[in-house]
Amino acid sequence: MVTVNLALHGIGRPARQLDPGENERWVTVEQFEQLLEAVAEREDVHLTFDDGNESDVEIALPRLVDRGLTAEFFPLAGRLGQRGYLERGGLRELVRAGMEIGSHGWEPRDWRHLDERHARRELTDAPNLLGDLCGRQVRRFSLPFGAYDRRVLSRLRQAGATRVYTSDGGAASHDEWLQARTELRHDLDGDWLDDVLVAGQRRAGNWVSRVFRRGVR
Repeated sequence: MVTVNLALHGIGRPARQLDPGENERWVTVEQFEQLLEAVAEREDVHLTFDDGNESDVEIALPRLVDRGLTAEFFPLAGRLGQRGYLERGGLRELVRAGMEIGSHGWEPRDWRHLDERHARRELTDAPNLLGDLCGRQVRRFSLPFGAYDRRVLSRLRQAGATRVYTSDGGAASHDEWLQARTELRHDLDGDWLDDVLVAGQRRAGNWVSRVFRRGVR
């Protein structure tokens, strides 16, 4: 099975000062609802949320539940409880609603440039804290800024990661360890969304065709 993974960040009016460039990945409530209408009946689309903004619970969660949808959330463990971010109770609320929890690290850092101490905090301490709070192991990761290299991937394997999400765009095989995602941006509209979903279907067809050809040779 081939999946189109979509990455969201904040929704609606920010309740905090945004980091430089972060506003480019912030969508309106109307844009989010347009997205949900487009993917509600599609089993090949997977929604993910990075950073752990309070809009995950205040805006996204009730709309997902109303439509019977699930998603995967990747909070920054070091920002839980800060203004504009998820409270610890909000994290548990996501879990109770059937959502999956992964780790986005402790702070927004480029994991390609971590020393050993910071690597341990980002790749071990952060998922351990999230796991303690939500009552289950956290072993899936979303790469900050989508940045990675061989060293980052090696460290993630050593940390016991079972799945890693990038921002490379395109479709991914459902069982791949490294999962490509497409980030939703502030200028999201119906045409852009249609292009992404249609392209995902096309890649899915091409992927199945390649697998079939390999199998009959």
